[in-house]
Amino acid sequence: MSAFIEVKNLTKVFNGSEKRFTALNGVSFSVGKGELVIISGKSGSGKSTLLNMLSGIDYPTEGEVFIEQVPIHKFKGNQLAAWRGRNLGIVFQFFQLMPTLTVLENIMLPMEFAGLIARGHQKQRAMELLDRVGISSLANKFPASISGGEKQRVAIVRALANNPGFIVADEPTGNLDSMNTRSIHGLFNSLIDEGKTVVYVTHEKETSLNYTRKIEMVDGKILNN
Repeated sequence: MSAFIEVKNLTKVFNGSEKRFTALNGVSFSVGKGELVIISGKSGSGKSTLLNMLSGIDYPTEGEVFIEQVPIHKFKGNQLAAWRGRNLGIVFQFFQLMPTLTVLENIMLPMEFAGLIARGHQKQRAMELLDRVGISSLANKFPASISGGEKQRVAIVRALANNPGFIVADEPTGNLDSMNTRSIHGLFNSLIDEGKTVVYVTHEKETSLNYTRKIEMVDGKILNN
């Protein structure tokens, strides 16, 4: 059976004004469908850069990235954006919600872009997702008027809007207290129960995530796999 994610000899080099910096150095690994894999490491270890490669936010200098056998490292522009909208959900540490849109509108936005869900059903889909995480009462509020934990729930729901099979999360609980962190971890655990594949970046040593594997990074390389 083919791996859900296959990364081969991935290298990313940034060219600064004075010197080159190698953020990823020959990284290779695979992830099976339905796994929750943690990528851990200190700041500067390359974990967020790796996540950018897996999500198509950035391109590798060398190497290959296959998601369900699709070579996303070869995609360009609109082709990559279309793939991401249909197959991928991204959760950021700083939420990245649109401040001028309501909670409901933030969740409906990716549905509008991807075109997978008919316009007449988008509001219902968004409300069902909000109800799932217990914040349907916030639908008409703006991001500035809700708490950090609530914003992260909205961000997770937005990532699920088009029902993607692959979710990436970059330090999603980095700014939350322990109670909200456990709640967000519970949401991610439920995604695995539904058969989704999750790659979750964190620097936390202790976690309530039901992960299948942890990949530790040091200086752009995988220490263990």
